[in-house]
Amino acid sequence: MNNTMQIANSWPVWVFASLIIGVVVFQGIKFLQLARKAGAGIGLSNQEMNKAIKTGAITAIGPSFGIVIVAISLISLLGNPLTMMRIGVIGSAPIESLGASLASESAGADLTGVTFTPEVFTLIVWTLCIGGSGWMLFTLFFNKSLGSVQEKISATPNGKKYLSVIALIAMIAIFGSLTSAEMIKGLVPALTAVAAILSSLLMNLIAEKKKIIWLKEWALGLSIIIALTVTYFII
Repeated sequence: MNNTMQIANSWPVWVFASLIIGVVVFQGIKFLQLARKAGAGIGLSNQEMNKAIKTGAITAIGPSFGIVIVAISLISLLGNPLTMMRIGVIGSAPIESLGASLASESAGADLTGVTFTPEVFTLIVWTLCIGGSGWMLFTLFFNKSLGSVQEKISATPNGKKYLSVIALIAMIAIFGSLTSAEMIKGLVPALTAVAAILSSLLMNLIAEKKKIIWLKEWALGLSIIIALTVTYFII
């Protein structure tokens, strides 16, 4: 176990993980530059684009809370560099935890036991990397085709309206599925979700009526804090 964690936290693993994270950071910066260029091309002002960037950054804080908690647990099992690489690339801590558990179980090993050998660690690295490559390959090969489909639909009468409805339905379905899956686990998760939903609705309603822009931008982050506070007093 100790020998395995020494390998997991060794400098070669740090080097490869840092290189991959460097690519992710480069992609983020490049995407931001292209988005600004495209925004200027369609007539958006710098103020509007800065507002969109700030809203996106604030929105990312909320989902990151859960990921950070799971990432901390992964660090103790898989080491710092591998956790940084996997969470930094995919960002789905539950999937990475599940992949690591399935890989170790397939080898008859326990992540916290003496059976967690360097060979099992290598198997986990391969499992997580190959498992996450499917999303990247799909984006690489089909992103352009999906863009063509979007252009064709947009060119039809009411096409843009249909796309907006589809995007809204997809968002509601995704967040509804994730939220309902947690709510059925018990009274505390259900009350927590209700507190988050009601506080978010209330803040957005107030922001819309009073024209408070900052409140709309911070509604997600504040609703998470309110839900966590409610959970603390319930437990």
